[in-house]
Amino acid sequence: MNPHRLLLSACLALTLSACYGPRAYTRGTYEDPNTIEMLSDRFNENDLQLIAKKMANSLAESARFQQPRQDGSLPIVLVGKLKNSTSEHIDMRSLGDKIQTALAQTGRFALVDQAARQDIAEEYEYQQSGYVDPNAAKGPGQQTSVDFLMTGDLASIIQEVGNDKLVYYKMTAKLSNVRTGLIEWTDEKQIRKKFEKQGVSW
Repeated sequence: MNPHRLLLSACLALTLSACYGPRAYTRGTYEDPNTIEMLSDRFNENDLQLIAKKMANSLAESARFQQPRQDGSLPIVLVGKLKNSTSEHIDMRSLGDKIQTALAQTGRFALVDQAARQDIAEEYEYQQSGYVDPNAAKGPGQQTSVDFLMTGDLASIIQEVGNDKLVYYKMTAKLSNVRTGLIEWTDEKQIRKKFEKQGVSW
């Protein structure tokens, strides 16, 4: 085989292996989590933050909770099940935690965590098992009751026309009075994003 052609083939193979070989993320930097960047057309952390902020501020500023209670206590809220009605896999637990944190930061509400209730129930069983001093053991019957239960539903509509794609999200939240079942507050957050399909080059 011609040595010149052999050398050319080797160089070509080396170039191709460099272009199509394994790639890895080897360098990174910390970014501000509040910075809005849309790297894909999927639901992202920015959408989560926008929803949580809107719901917490809306509830805290609603007329129903403007006047403090006569005894000085705070309304006790449990962020319950948030339904995902979109076609995407979305971590609704993270969304619920974000809303719960935002509500706590307003200083207007006392919060009860739904998941922690299960852990507390298991701890009650352990403390009643005999391993703990009976005089110091905690048991059921003394937990604070919840005043309000928040539920919600996240829906989406996707439209694609030519190279354009519109993604619309709507989060609707409701706060129900646990004693009466009445809806004391409800609001929604709408998010609309537009994307343009472009070719990807390497």
